[in-house]
Amino acid sequence: MTATLSTTEHDRNIAGLKYIYPVMSRRAGGLSIGINFNPNNACNWRCLYCQVPNLVAGNAPEMDFKRLEHELRHFLDYVQHGTFFQDFKVIDSQQIIKDIAISGNGEPTSLKNFSQAIQLIGDIASGYGIFPNSKFVVISNGSLLHQSNVQNGLKTLASFQGELWFKLDSATVAGRKLINNTGQSQQKLLQNLQIASSLCHTKLQTCMLHYRQQLWTDNEKQVYLQLLVSLQQQQISIQKIMLYSIARQSYQPEAEELRSMPSEEMHTFATEIAALGYEVSVSD
Repeated sequence: MTATLSTTEHDRNIAGLKYIYPVMSRRAGGLSIGINFNPNNACNWRCLYCQVPNLVAGNAPEMDFKRLEHELRHFLDYVQHGTFFQDFKVIDSQQIIKDIAISGNGEPTSLKNFSQAIQLIGDIASGYGIFPNSKFVVISNGSLLHQSNVQNGLKTLASFQGELWFKLDSATVAGRKLINNTGQSQQKLLQNLQIASSLCHTKLQTCMLHYRQQLWTDNEKQVYLQLLVSLQQQQISIQKIMLYSIARQSYQPEAEELRSMPSEEMHTFATEIAALGYEVSVSD
């Protein structure tokens, strides 16, 4: 293998594997071992900024657990005892596994055996000494948290001191309809956040971008801040707010009209969030 990892290149096939791929993650701050439960490019949402080509509506396919185990063990051996860092030209200061992140090309919690997959990954990574020194992360839109299989998976995630990165790109119904193409109600959002925070450490990840002067208006920002206050009042515990903008090419029809949020604007908004008592980060 000869390739160079960067924060702007998240090719799921870069390692030649079905489920496993390495990423230099802006939010994790180094090497993230990604696990893709959706190699069929299927998701129940369609976000404007999605970098998945040929995205289709649907759920994760059946998991080949033997292959997942083989690929993960092989890849961890390659990183820990092989020439991975040299092959992928990773600089010395970043030659450390920051996390194992379940994300990929669709909504990972749509996997029928989600809980079983979390247990398998956690057991293997623990056996290799990855946990608890590195994080175990599930990146999700949080839309399927009412399902028992998903809840059981998050309980298992918590047993490995893992955390859920819950996608919240807008605090309004209209904003989520525009950005994520979902009809998720405000009540459902709050219910899902309540469930998530009761089961495992939960962080919000929010993509800030501009599109036709309709996204992240002053009103949208104020409603977002009001939602954060409401979460505090309802004792819904959020560990951190992670703000970021688009850094890679979207493969959705709206791609040419998307604009990254200026760093200064994100940092200004982060200051307002911090004033509410939240820990907040900005990935430029």
